[in-house]
Amino acid sequence: MTSINEMLQELDLETGTTRRVLERVDGEQLSWRPHPRSLTLGQLAMHVATLPGAIADISTRYAFDVGAPIPRPSPANTAELLATLDSSIVRARSILGAMTDDALDTPWRMMLGGREVGAIPRGVFLRSVMFNHWYHHRGQLCVYLRQTGAAVPAVFGPSADETPQLQSDQHGGKDA
Repeated sequence: MTSINEMLQELDLETGTTRRVLERVDGEQLSWRPHPRSLTLGQLAMHVATLPGAIADISTRYAFDVGAPIPRPSPANTAELLATLDSSIVRARSILGAMTDDALDTPWRMMLGGREVGAIPRGVFLRSVMFNHWYHHRGQLCVYLRQTGAAVPAVFGPSADETPQLQSDQHGGKDA
């Protein structure tokens, strides 16, 4: 099982990658969507920005009703998107930092209209929804970026637009 410390380390690592993706969102194309049933670019980007803090908050509850409406705001611009990410990360770090490793084993319940439809350990919920769900939507956002003509940043390796220079050592990137 993952520990709180490991989750905080992963959150820190993935925040930088998520920030690079969100920085590429064109504030002039926030209303673009690939399909009428899809979220707009702005709505999806805002969802990516808010997920860590919102899911960390939901994880502290005994249960959550998955039938509750989810607001889908769109940012006014890219700066608002990045500020929202910053706030979300501060919130997630604060909530996770207050948890103990033992809390990760406590049950978290998914409800639908007052009826329990599932129960999983809180740590599994965080791993699956705060992280995996976050990465899933970040990947979707990269597809949106490609479709709107934005350069797609490297995420888990190079993209067609960006090949990060791998550092050969820990001493300023110079070969030994």
